[in-house]
Amino acid sequence: MLRYLYVVALVLWVGGLIVAGALVAPSVFGVLQTWNEAQGRVLAGQVFGEILLRLTWLSYAAGAVMFITLTLHRLLGARPLQYGVRVGIMGVMLLMTFATGFYIIPRVNAIQAEVKGPVSALSETDARRVEFNRLHGMSNILFSITAIGGLALCFWESRE
Repeated sequence: MLRYLYVVALVLWVGGLIVAGALVAPSVFGVLQTWNEAQGRVLAGQVFGEILLRLTWLSYAAGAVMFITLTLHRLLGARPLQYGVRVGIMGVMLLMTFATGFYIIPRVNAIQAEVKGPVSALSETDARRVEFNRLHGMSNILFSITAIGGLALCFWESRE
């Protein structure tokens, strides 16, 4: 039962990341930008930002379930192979998610609220646009590291 809960939490977390990044973001931005080039991009950013925020909370819960169930499995049953490495990977994944949820998302939201329109309409040298682009790039990196860590854990589970 503990391993099942661990795997379900892992699949929800990693699956959510992959679906959001590979399917939801391109679909939302594609449809809304086709509807209205400038305002559609702003609206798509708001919609995907809300999805990302909810996915972040799901990730916190999944990480907690994974840590608790893996630790209980270690204490109550057969010791999971490479427990410390797995917990380390989960820790890195949670750290990336915390950075996204508590640093990047609030800063991106603040910039968007201040601009009240498409950030892309700002001058290339505008500090807000530069910061927004930096945060967006950082978010993609953190998102990718988290997904790679999750896929590594999925691979591990498939071999055990």
